[in-house]
Amino acid sequence: MNLEILTPEKKLFSGEVYGVQMPGVSGSFEVLEKHAPLVSALKAGRVKVLKDKQHTSSYTIQGGFVEVLNNKVTVLVEGAEAVE
Repeated sequence: MNLEILTPEKKLFSGEVYGVQMPGVSGSFEVLEKHAPLVSALKAGRVKVLKDKQHTSSYTIQGGFVEVLNNKVTVLVEGAEAVE
């Protein structure tokens, strides 16, 4: 599936991924391929990008929203930075 992480200033990540874990306002959740359509608010926390079953990367976010539609995940956040 395709993932984009966007801030008002720039596109932080764009590419094909296995899955993504996000901090929802009611608790963390994970989106994998062929997930049902979804719109959810996100709280400040960490987004974990599962590039494949062994490789991951993480981003600290300030909060925002996520939309899942047609195997594309769009994360819109106020601010974010990569975690090394």
